[in-house]
This record gives sequence, C-alpha cells and structure tokens, in this order.
Amino acid sequence: MDFSTKPVLQVTQATIYQGDNPVLTDINFAVEQHEFVFLIGRTGSGKSSLLKTLYADLPLQSGLGEIVGYSLTKIKNSEIPYLRRKIGIIFQDFQLFSDRTIRENLSFVLKATGWTDAAKIKDRISEVLIQVGLTEALQKMPHQLSGGEQQRVVIARALLNEPSILLADEPTGNLDPDVADGIFKLFQEINKKGTAILMATHNHELLRKFPYRVLKCENGKLLDSQLHNVSFGSSF
Repeated sequence: MDFSTKPVLQVTQATIYQGDNPVLTDINFAVEQHEFVFLIGRTGSGKSSLLKTLYADLPLQSGLGEIVGYSLTKIKNSEIPYLRRKIGIIFQDFQLFSDRTIRENLSFVLKATGWTDAAKIKDRISEVLIQVGLTEALQKMPHQLSGGEQQRVVIARALLNEPSILLADEPTGNLDPDVADGIFKLFQEINKKGTAILMATHNHELLRKFPYRVLKCENGKLLDSQLHNVSFGSSF
C-alpha cells in the first residue's frame, strides 16, 4: 500500500456528466491517504455519478482527475481493471454471485485480478474474512447470510487487493440501525489502518456523531466542509 504524501484522489476543475447532462460543474477536491470523507446530497444531486466517474464507470469528459496514480482523463479501457485493483468499490445492493459460496465469490475476484497461487488465494480470503469478522461464512451461500453479513462480505471483497481508497455508495442504506452501526465501525477500523474512505450516505446520525470532512452535492456544485459551512439537516 502506498503511504506517500501525495493525495490518493485529486479532482480539478471537473464537470461530472450523467449521459449528456452535466450534474456537477467546477469540481475541485482532494482526498489524502488517511482521510475519511462523507459525500452527501439529495437523490439526483450527482453523488453516484461522481463515484462512478472516480472508478471509471463514467468518463471524465471535462477537467482533470487522478486516483491512485491513474489519470481519469487519459485512462484507456484496457487500464480500467488495473485501476479497480487499487481501489475498493462497495455498493448498497451487494452484487454478490448468488449461485456461489462466499469463498467462491472472493476467489473469483482474486483470480480475475491476476492471483494464480491457490494457497495464497486461500490465505488472503481467510485474512479479509477475519478482518470483517466473518470467519464462519466461507462455505455459505449469500442467501444464507443476513444483510449485514452480506455487506461485510462485500467489504471483504473490496479489501482483497489492499486498496489505497474505498469508494462506498450508501453502504449502510439498506441495513437496520444497529447493523449499520457495526458496519460503520468496521469502516472506521479500516480507515485507522491507513485506507482512505469516501462514503456516500444519507445517514444524518453518522454526520452528527462523527466530525469527518463532508462533501455536499448541491445545486450542481460540490461544497467542501473545509471551505464552506455545509448543512446536513433533513434536506438530503
């Protein structure tokens, strides 16, 4: 993992598009290696489009962006899988293979990202499941796990290649409050070990409870709590 002083993510004078429509304009921000940053905004304000741009699911058509050493303006399609090996992506809806065990789900990711040694694959899967507190889940199918357990598997999957940053899109959105608290504490533990986290959320309580930096998508702009007075009442 790269612990250099260079930001793990930097975006300069960028416009974020959804299709042909600009949803955020003149975006400027950076995320340092150690940072935990919340991303907030109403539905449709551009949060998901921004995250998709950062992991190259949407092209960065205007401005400059760099994440884990890759230029988002110059990246080739052939390079995108390598970019995604260095970042962890966590979705609200899990996206696990329903017809495979947890071990097979995680093994698939490692093999798809170039791992070939069966013993090393086995060891790495054990390590990430220990890290997320799910050592008993190896042979289970996704439907045999609770929502919170499935989200822990998704986090384990995102950690497999020791990413420099996790991009999380509403990771606690579908979970009961108590379960969501446990998932959030897990993100904090990951962050304390040096992995940057950019987390989109609608959870007001998290924002009130934890004084992390906040980026807010509002009226086509991205407001940074380091520079602006960002409100997070009931309006997102």
